[in-house]
Amino acid sequence: MRNQTSPLILSFGLADPVGAVGTHADVAVFSAFGCHGLSVTTGLLIADTARIDEVRPFDTEWMIDQARVLLEDMPVSVFKVGPMASADQVQAIAEIVSDYPDIPLILDPFLSALPEGGVAGESMLEAVRGALVPQATILVLSHLELSRMAELWRDPGVDDMATDAEELINMGCEFVLVNCPAGHGHGDKQTMSNTLFDVDGEIETFSWQYLPRQYIGAGSTMSAAIAALMAHGMEAPDAAADAQDYLARALATAQRYGMGRYVPNRLHRIFTQESSQ
Repeated sequence: MRNQTSPLILSFGLADPVGAVGTHADVAVFSAFGCHGLSVTTGLLIADTARIDEVRPFDTEWMIDQARVLLEDMPVSVFKVGPMASADQVQAIAEIVSDYPDIPLILDPFLSALPEGGVAGESMLEAVRGALVPQATILVLSHLELSRMAELWRDPGVDDMATDAEELINMGCEFVLVNCPAGHGHGDKQTMSNTLFDVDGEIETFSWQYLPRQYIGAGSTMSAAIAALMAHGMEAPDAAADAQDYLARALATAQRYGMGRYVPNRLHRIFTQESSQ
């Protein structure tokens, strides 16, 4: 008989030795929200806090076996899909999650810290767009990543975030959450913003003051928080809104462990709760 009190979240993603991104970071966020993280590793990063030098893919069949074993054993509340190492992995994960259509899928498939800004090759973009985007509850990506993906269906150089988000939503994705750099879209040079879209267009733009530090793992922190909040039963737009506050605090209290970028403080929520008791 199960004795389960914490929602279970299955995270697909890369293994990061620093713990700044990927499944290691996801599990920390899940724990901060009282969830238990399960992980299926898509590849191994060769990295430190300054840069990621290489991605070494894991065998796709091994990855499939690991996911199937977990899903046959435990009831998962939410899927969180992060960066993958090959188009074959994209197709395999899409097939796995398609067997569980009632489980929300948070899709955050790109990692800006990867070489070339994290923007994947065309085969990966096509695979993500065709296989995973139609199944996503929320697709999380940067403005650069959205623009790169949009080149699959429009002329390069055109910049229309709302139209690009609409294209993805028309494919079946319920919500698109786009991170914009300071000075773009709704913000000025001192403001960062995330804009949430659904089938009716823009729902809300969340803005906060630009922080001059360089971070690694900010976007994945936000998407993991959305997954955790939805695992507790929160609706997607509300989860996206609450995740902004969590991310802002994680960045404000970020730590610099090495000589590179700052790592979001994903456990700030636990320490805040303990200090208030």
